[in-house]
Amino acid sequence: MKKILYITLASLLLVAGYTKAQKKGTSERPNIIFLLTDDQRYNALGCMGNDEIQTPNIDKLAEKGIMFTQHYNPTAICMGARATIMTGMYEHKTGCNFSHGALHPDKFELSYPMLMKKAGYAVGFAGKFGYGVKAEGNSSYHKYEDLPVDKFDWWKGWPGQGQYNTVENKYMAEYAEQYPHVSRALGAAAKDFMTEYGHKEKPFCLSISFKAPHGPVSPDPDFDDVYAGKDFTEEENYWRENGEHLSKQSKQGRQYVKLGDHWKPEKYDVSLAKYYQLIYGIDQAVGMILEELEKQGLADNTIILYTTDNGYHCGAHGFGGKVLPYEEGSRAPLLVYAPNAKGNGKVSNALTSNIDMAPTMLDLAGIKIPENMDGKSLVTLLDKPNKEVRDHDILIQAWGENPTHCLSVVADEYKYLYWFYGNEMEPVEELFCLKDDKGEMNNLINDAAHAKQLAKMRKLYDAEVEEWKVEAVKDHGYEKYGILFDRHIPWSEKTGLMKEPKPGKEKKNKDKKNKGKKNKKQK
Repeated sequence: MKKILYITLASLLLVAGYTKAQKKGTSERPNIIFLLTDDQRYNALGCMGNDEIQTPNIDKLAEKGIMFTQHYNPTAICMGARATIMTGMYEHKTGCNFSHGALHPDKFELSYPMLMKKAGYAVGFAGKFGYGVKAEGNSSYHKYEDLPVDKFDWWKGWPGQGQYNTVENKYMAEYAEQYPHVSRALGAAAKDFMTEYGHKEKPFCLSISFKAPHGPVSPDPDFDDVYAGKDFTEEENYWRENGEHLSKQSKQGRQYVKLGDHWKPEKYDVSLAKYYQLIYGIDQAVGMILEELEKQGLADNTIILYTTDNGYHCGAHGFGGKVLPYEEGSRAPLLVYAPNAKGNGKVSNALTSNIDMAPTMLDLAGIKIPENMDGKSLVTLLDKPNKEVRDHDILIQAWGENPTHCLSVVADEYKYLYWFYGNEMEPVEELFCLKDDKGEMNNLINDAAHAKQLAKMRKLYDAEVEEWKVEAVKDHGYEKYGILFDRHIPWSEKTGLMKEPKPGKEKKNKDKKNKGKKNKKQK
């Protein structure tokens, strides 16, 4: 009991150090704004050393706050990632992802918005929620009744992917006339929230979840001139169509077979310009939010966190999309600005994860972190950016085409991946030294010079698999991965655990899809 009391008091003292004295009648607890983008690769920011993208307003968060360079998404796809972010739990404990299931209401009650609401915060949400909350049924999140709309004090969210055309999003339609594109409309909504909730006795927590830069690619036409006619530098691991340096399993999914086509060399400059243009729209919305905080006198008592739900390959290794645990798909930007933090203006190379977002926000608010959360509070890093909060993290891929499912471990700037699938291929191990090989071009699994590190990574991996066997939810299809991910169990004992597509089924579905497109065109 004394330990819990000490931690709570320590957290409150730390928070007090980040915020200046407030005017009489306002809360001493900090306001929190959580900004989440969709499909933004880790280096798609000027502050991350990218001199070909323009993100001046987001870069201000790095200049004034702390930039984290080793930040990962333990699940690199939106539904699983967003449930993980809100609950601070790994996917196999949330039980939530496409083809697996929705998040149970009891688990949502332990999410950061609900815990902050119970602690006296006004909580608001705008944008893409990204997953369903319900006791039964599939993982659908395409209807408002799938979402916890009435759980928030203020709601401007939408079901499914939502639309870039503001007027098509029910709760955002009021902003359509002035801001037809939804990115800046979200900035306008944030301003309204601050006006309504920023000057009351209770503090606020506002979550803004952008649709951008997720497809379909439809950037704000007001910014067509920003990247018009630009040529971009190809990174070292761009395209590599033969893909011989990576596992065969990783190239069996849509990331390689379908989505990579969008990033072929002849399309690269145009595709990247549109992708960057979508991010520019986010940047303008962030500028609106920062300006409004200053205008309303809320800047000195408001903490801002900025990250994404998953990365994006943009043609790396010939991949499109995200999902896979390679750097471009799983790594993410993270910027945190807390007024008066001692670490402001510095860079942190500590290993951090999106499971840390919920515990960090709770800690900043002086709220006890539930024991079920896997994440760590990053509050200590705001004063001491070089301090470590963990020695390793896992990356989960349990969705999509069977061969692409795998579990990975990141530690010591190394990444270990185990591709267990062995139907007409051999299970594969990969080991990359991220410090020397950020493009993951050289598999060191058979390199004698890295044998000691490999042994360490295997040990960490095996321990995580054993923990999975204990902690995975008993429904939604996660228990079987305790066996599938176990590298000591041969493929012959795993074959019955995964449903394989029937021969010819994929072609049949493809023909049906093409027929549907043809009929649609005729209409």
